[in-house]
Amino acid sequence: MARLNLLEETRFEKLPVSVFENPKIASVNVAHRIANLIKTKQANNAPAVLGLATGVTPIAVYAELVRLHKEEGLSFKNVITFNLDEYYPMQPTAAQSYVTFMNENLFDHIDIEKHNVHIPDGTLALEDIPAFCLDYEKKIGDLGGLDIQILGIGRTGHIGFNEPGSAPNSGTRLVTLDDLTRRDAARDFGGKSFVPTKAITMGIGTIFRAREIILMAWSRKKASIIKKAVEGEISGDVPATYLQLSENVEFILDAPAASELTRFNTPWLVKDCVWTEVLIRKAVIWLANTLKKPILKLTEDDYNNNGMAQLATERGPVYNINIHIFNKLQHTITGWPGGKPNADDSQRPERAEPAKKRVIIFSPHPDDDVISMGGTFIRLVDQKHDVHVAYQTSGNTAVWDDDALRFVEFNVDFTEKMGMDNSELKSLYQNMRTFIDNKKPNQIDTPEIQTVKGLIRKGEAIAGARYCGLEDDHIHFQALPFYESGKSQKNPVTDKDIELTMELLQKVKPQQVYAAGDFEDPHGTHIVCFNIILAALKRLRLTEEWAKDCWLWMYRGAWHEFETYEIEMAVPISPQELERKKYAIFKHQSQKDRAVFPGDDAREFWQRAEDRNRDTAKAYDELGLAEYEAMEAFVRWKFED
Repeated sequence: MARLNLLEETRFEKLPVSVFENPKIASVNVAHRIANLIKTKQANNAPAVLGLATGVTPIAVYAELVRLHKEEGLSFKNVITFNLDEYYPMQPTAAQSYVTFMNENLFDHIDIEKHNVHIPDGTLALEDIPAFCLDYEKKIGDLGGLDIQILGIGRTGHIGFNEPGSAPNSGTRLVTLDDLTRRDAARDFGGKSFVPTKAITMGIGTIFRAREIILMAWSRKKASIIKKAVEGEISGDVPATYLQLSENVEFILDAPAASELTRFNTPWLVKDCVWTEVLIRKAVIWLANTLKKPILKLTEDDYNNNGMAQLATERGPVYNINIHIFNKLQHTITGWPGGKPNADDSQRPERAEPAKKRVIIFSPHPDDDVISMGGTFIRLVDQKHDVHVAYQTSGNTAVWDDDALRFVEFNVDFTEKMGMDNSELKSLYQNMRTFIDNKKPNQIDTPEIQTVKGLIRKGEAIAGARYCGLEDDHIHFQALPFYESGKSQKNPVTDKDIELTMELLQKVKPQQVYAAGDFEDPHGTHIVCFNIILAALKRLRLTEEWAKDCWLWMYRGAWHEFETYEIEMAVPISPQELERKKYAIFKHQSQKDRAVFPGDDAREFWQRAEDRNRDTAKAYDELGLAEYEAMEAFVRWKFED
């Protein structure tokens, strides 16, 4: 019976999928499968032939293999490896090369024979690439093929660098990279213009011949492409769908990466559910959106014809369900984000008392506050709450070099006009200019340039916060140490980051804290900054009474909003307030027009924020609630005491 239930639950999935709680557990599982293969081959005096991948996804797998080697004596003497791909052109010593990646994450830490390591050569002359690719294939074939092939998946659905349009029988070859793939790699290269346009990659046909294929994916960022790969039709537009044809493949996912699969996203379509309050809200909103009907117009037939008959039977009549969910959504809407004084707060998202709250808005970068919750920021100040803003990082990696030079040039000219001695400043400027003229892609800036870029963003943040109504003594710059590596790869979080945050919290003793709740990218600055705040509050809650009464509200960044069913506080923004929010964003001039790391959205930050806020209001309107110009949305973090 359990097996039949599982088959029903996974009936939309066209290949085997295993879902783990988090990437660490999943990675250890994969690493031990590889280790067991190596040991089995050793016992039979045979080589273990591994196909390896690069990128963030397999890093924890390699870390566990290194641990097994160092702590448990796992030997790699009998291991032969073939990497999936390499950028072209690419020097093996470059920081972005996959040779460097593999050495740093695996090969330099184990006892593998160097002649058993094979990685596509990014230094070849164009005319030599076809022969190299044929030889690469021959070496794999002469060994009897790959025993295990490890894969990640790109947002285009590529495996290796087999981009959309790749043939299912393709072999190792030179390919042109999709623009989205290059945008995703831009941070590693210091900008998309420095990302190579081509790569050498194993083909889908080569991958298919592996005796075991394991595709891994972590984070919600990969959820939409995973759904296409697992549940979609086989198509050259999504090369990973070709894996549905293999009998030797398994997808290993963490929960966020699996979140859009039918059994997790809309479980009522495949099984009977335990109808929690959250699941009911999600299902009813899904039904209304699917049928393009307001919630209060949903009928029993609508429920029965769309997989929700169980809910109608257990909790009906359905109109009562509709009324209940409609009221729940209605109660999330408030024009009083700090709580409405002298009001019944039993159905409101925030407490009425104290009427004037101490508030800290934490902003990971110097502009997240106004981009993500500028309207609410202004509303809190206008309603006379004691609002502080804390900029957690300097944001100094996201300023153009020519902007840094321009600001130093201004200072040189200003001091000259004022008759001040600026000889040292001129010398510093010349050194900066020489460095920038010879700067390599993604090269770490000098400390002086980092300082200038940090000051540019600090000045913009001050201007934005002042525009929102704050006094200077309520504007705090933390410059958390984890961020100050000078490069896109940040330092590990330490107690110092948490202690600095605790000091500010202890100083203000807020009743409300706002923090960026973007968890889609597990290596992004937002989630690192959120976890620092969370750790600080958890420690303070052990000893401080005020901390136990401090509510933590999460907001989202410029790219994504919370799902409607998740929203616990929706703050309406009038046309005039939306305009004020836009002007607050404009104060961040270095991020306007063309940001250094814009992501895959060509709109400016103010446009993204405005569109997102209007879309949130539209979502409420389409469900039958009041129509507003725009809305900012928040979810409250629930502490487990």
